[in-house]
Amino acid sequence: MSYRSGGSCPLETKFCSFDGALALTEGAAIAGYASLFGAADQGGDVVQAGAYSVSLRRLATAGSGVKMLWQHDPTKPIGVWDEVREDARGLYVKGRLLLDVQAGREAHVLMEAGAIDGLSIGYRTVRAEKTAGGRRLLHEIELWEVSLVTFPMLPEARVGADSVDLDPDLARTLAETFREARQMLA
Repeated sequence: MSYRSGGSCPLETKFCSFDGALALTEGAAIAGYASLFGAADQGGDVVQAGAYSVSLRRLATAGSGVKMLWQHDPTKPIGVWDEVREDARGLYVKGRLLLDVQAGREAHVLMEAGAIDGLSIGYRTVRAEKTAGGRRLLHEIELWEVSLVTFPMLPEARVGADSVDLDPDLARTLAETFREARQMLA
């Protein structure tokens, strides 16, 4: 998990892609799960069922929506999420890449090639608790954005039904290596 300063409350991000559940269809349309309930990520966080409900209702009431970004970069919106909802499995998203935007075209090409296969949520924790085992159970989340990303936090998740299964231990090692490299460069 990474943190970004955003005034008084940090933006937290959670990376995941899901076992063929995210699909690029009909040109630039995409759909899949941005979060799975009850699944521990590499940072030890577990999103609980219902964690997004208050935030999604608030956004709907305000006539606002969850942003679609490229790699959590707020200067690179790449599309729109037409549908963002909770179901029994997790946070389902369905939207469209905007191909008139350069980063949207790039994301489209990379997804078609299988080079990008991850989703990541940008959020602020509203209510959470620590377990005796050190996990953080996220009970309420203020959802800000869902990004397409290169390295997801849930390594066992994949984009597209035809994707090659990556060994979870290798994926964790790669994610940790890139995390350390980012820290060294910062």
